[in-house]
Amino acid sequence: MPWQTLLKRRERLPANPDLAEGFATLLQQLGTVTPFELAVAGGRLMATPGLAFLVGYQAALRMLWPSAPASLGALCATEQRSLRPADMQTRLTGLRLSGRKDFVTAGDAADWLLIAARSEEPGQEPRLSLALIYPDEPGARVEKLPAIPLMPDISHGRLFLDNALCELLAGDGWDAYVKPFRTLEDVYVLSAMSAWLFGVGQECDWPQNLQLRLLALLGGCAEASRQAPNNVVGHVLLGGLFAQFDALKAEVNEALADGPPQWAAMWQRDQAVMDLAAGARSKRLAKALAGSAVD
Repeated sequence: MPWQTLLKRRERLPANPDLAEGFATLLQQLGTVTPFELAVAGGRLMATPGLAFLVGYQAALRMLWPSAPASLGALCATEQRSLRPADMQTRLTGLRLSGRKDFVTAGDAADWLLIAARSEEPGQEPRLSLALIYPDEPGARVEKLPAIPLMPDISHGRLFLDNALCELLAGDGWDAYVKPFRTLEDVYVLSAMSAWLFGVGQECDWPQNLQLRLLALLGGCAEASRQAPNNVVGHVLLGGLFAQFDALKAEVNEALADGPPQWAAMWQRDQAVMDLAAGARSKRLAKALAGSAVD
């Protein structure tokens, strides 16, 4: 990570209601970057917390699938608010997909979609494969859902699949993709959101001590990004980083309240996104602590 890029004050990119076009503009400005650089440098340049979240999400996708196209993408796994393979009804038959995914981040704007689908033979234990499709493929349709109060500038879609042709990615869909993505998303979204806050702090001249601690948090995120998502020690480190982030909340909110009201309003509206996976993170951390040497 070229930290001087982050330390140097830069103008934010204007919010673009076309998420795909806005992401393309960001990539054009950043040039060739690693996923961590995308999350941090990109998150810093975003106009809203929601757009920073989206950049972190895209960075996580690129760690999950290094061959991902440069354009906006999405992972489609959730069905009926569940990620459990046994609860999924989307099916892969040969190279054809049928089923439905209920909540796809930026699904209506995505250029490519990764689909978790059941692929076991009748009578066998549930097994997932991960397939790639393009939204304009016959048999694939994305329905844009109404905006929700949390991050209303980031759209969500419902995906319908009817015998849609796909490509298969190598490896088990759960162990190689859906399960590790939970950790990758935590790492890269935390990185992007912390960078967004750091940028606000730069612009609003927050107390130097607070800016430095946000920068230190990003340094920890850089180390977490180097850990394999199935590494229990990496999960412990990530737990520590979220504890750091939580410990800064009161000071961040106080600093925001003393500055331009638009920043405080955005953060007040969207900060709850950081708590959505708190339960899963807590269970993962407890399991990691039990399996490591940390007391």
